[in-house]
Amino acid sequence: MSWKSTINGFNAYLKIERSLSENTVENYIRDIRKLETYFNKSSNTKISWESINYSHLQEFLTNVHDIGLSSNTQSRIISSIKTFFKFLSIEDLRSDNPAELLESPKTGRKIPDTLSVEEINSLINAIDRSKQEGERNVAIIEVLYGCGLRVSELINLKLSEIYWDEGFIRVIGKGSKQRLVPLGSVAKKHLTIYLNEIRNQLNIHSEASDIVFLNRRGNKLSRVMIFTIIKQLSTKAGINKNISPHTLRHSFATHLIEGGADLRAVQEMLGHESITTTEIYTHLDRNYLRQAILDFHPLEKKDSPN
Repeated sequence: MSWKSTINGFNAYLKIERSLSENTVENYIRDIRKLETYFNKSSNTKISWESINYSHLQEFLTNVHDIGLSSNTQSRIISSIKTFFKFLSIEDLRSDNPAELLESPKTGRKIPDTLSVEEINSLINAIDRSKQEGERNVAIIEVLYGCGLRVSELINLKLSEIYWDEGFIRVIGKGSKQRLVPLGSVAKKHLTIYLNEIRNQLNIHSEASDIVFLNRRGNKLSRVMIFTIIKQLSTKAGINKNISPHTLRHSFATHLIEGGADLRAVQEMLGHESITTTEIYTHLDRNYLRQAILDFHPLEKKDSPN
């Protein structure tokens, strides 16, 4: 079986059986195509996926390391390879799994960049509301920050998934997992303004009729467009940080934790499968953690003066 047909089968496996997000599938397929290129085109001796062994994989990963890819990228490539060979085993295309013993590089836990409330306000104030897309962009910032959405969740948000009376939006997250996220009063206000004053004036394409955020042509916004909007606003606002849509999600979580929100509640709102993913935000404010212990630990309460 050729690399092409095998990768097509792997693509279907990731989408249908694993129910992975579109972005994750694209990354995994891209990584396996790099593996194919290395052994089928770049190498002096062409090697099929049936013949690859542990030493071959180590050779490939050494090359990946030597070209200077980050530890996080290397880790993802290793994850892609492991998933690929697991797929081959499941499909009985290989009886062994040469990727089982591969180890990912230690990446450490990077504390994400965040914006202060003042910086978020300056981002919003940088928006030109005289333009048609102005109110839309305000609503985008308020929903990203107010609901802690991923950029893919924002661009796919549907009108039918907004529960105005209950004050929630339904979000389809990673792995097609659904969650309910509270829709705060500020985000609700600007979302209402955008929908009533801007969106309903557009000539909307039929396939985008239920999509919340649209471009001027009535089509769904792309991920790239959201990144561009945020980058341009941060430059205009004079914010000297590496800002992306994800920065607003980080800021949402950080401000909740610093304000005393329960870690489990934040985990649910962010759609994190593991609490350990959410725990990274507790590293952002040691003073908050110290005060939480002083305020709530029973021994501290016991020793405190009446």
